[in-house]
Amino acid sequence: MLRYVARRILLMIPTLFIISAIVYFIIDLPPGDCVTVQIDELLARGDPDAMKRADELRQMYGLNEPLWQRYLHWVAGIFRWDFGLSCQDTVPVTDLIGERLALTVVMESCTIAFIWIVSFIIGVYAATHQYKLGDYIASFIGFVGLAIPNFLLALVLLYVGKVYFGLSIGGLMDPEYIDKPLSFGKAASVAQHLVIPVIVIGMSGTAGMIRRLRANLLDELQKQYVITGRAKGLPPLRLLIKYPLRHAINPFVADIGGLLPEVISGSVIVSVVLSLPTTGPMLLGALKTQDVNLGSTFLLFVASLTVIGMLISDLLLAALDPRIRFGASSEK
Repeated sequence: MLRYVARRILLMIPTLFIISAIVYFIIDLPPGDCVTVQIDELLARGDPDAMKRADELRQMYGLNEPLWQRYLHWVAGIFRWDFGLSCQDTVPVTDLIGERLALTVVMESCTIAFIWIVSFIIGVYAATHQYKLGDYIASFIGFVGLAIPNFLLALVLLYVGKVYFGLSIGGLMDPEYIDKPLSFGKAASVAQHLVIPVIVIGMSGTAGMIRRLRANLLDELQKQYVITGRAKGLPPLRLLIKYPLRHAINPFVADIGGLLPEVISGSVIVSVVLSLPTTGPMLLGALKTQDVNLGSTFLLFVASLTVIGMLISDLLLAALDPRIRFGASSEK
C-alpha cells in the first residue's frame, strides 16, 4: 500500500505539469492579451499615450517574451509560492487570492460534507423503503435537484429571502466584518451566510449521488447472499451494514474525485449570483480578460484538488472493500 501511495504521489507531479501547460496555453490562445482590454479603454477615453502605455504594461507583465518562456517563469515561481502579477489589479496573484482562497476552501468543504451526509441518509432510506412515501419523496428531490440549474435556484432563494423574509442572503459575511481580522463574530457570520450557498451548490451533486446510491443498494439487496442472511435470522440493520451497504457504497466513494471539480465549477456562477467573495467571480474575470497568471493559478488549484480527490477515493475503496488491493499479485 505504501508503495502504491508513493507511486501515485509521484505520478501527480507530471500530471499537474501537463495540465498546467494545457491550461496556460489555452487561456493565452485567443487573439490579444490582458493589456488589450486596458488599452481599448484608454483609446476610448482619447488618451494620446495609450500605445506607449501598452508597451510599458507588456514589458511589466513580461508579455513581450515568448509564450513558452513565460510559462516556464510561471512554473518556476510556483515552487517559491510566487504566481506572478495579475493584470486585473497589477498586484501579485498570491496577495489577490489569499482570503478568497480560504473562503472557497471552507465553502467547498462544507458543500461536500453536505452532499455526502444528505445523499447517504436519503439514498439508504429510499433503497430500504422502496415504493413507499419516503422513496417517492427522495426520487422527487433527486429529479428536482438534477433539473433546476444552480444559478436559477440561487436567484429564487434571493427573491424569496428578500421579498418574504426581508433577508439579504448575498455575500459570505455581514458588511461590518469585511476586511476585518478573524474573530468569533466573523466566523459566526460566515457560518450563517454559508447555509444558502451550500444548499444551492450541493443540490445537483446530492441529487445525483442519491440516485446512484439507491440504485446500487437496491441491486445488492436483491442478491442471493442477502436473502440467505435474512433466512438465517440476521438482524436487518446488521445485515444491511455488514454486507450490501459496503458493496453498494463503492461507487459512492469513487465519486469523490469527480465531485471536487464539479462542486468548484458549479460554484463559479452561484458565487457571481450571490455576490460571494470567493475565487469564482475572480476566475471568471480572469478568463474574460485573459489574465493568464491568475486564471492558470485557479485552474491548477482545481486540478490539484481533483488528483488528490482521486487518490483519497482509491484509498477509501481499498479500506472499505477487501477485494480491492493495490499492488497485489494475482494468484492462480
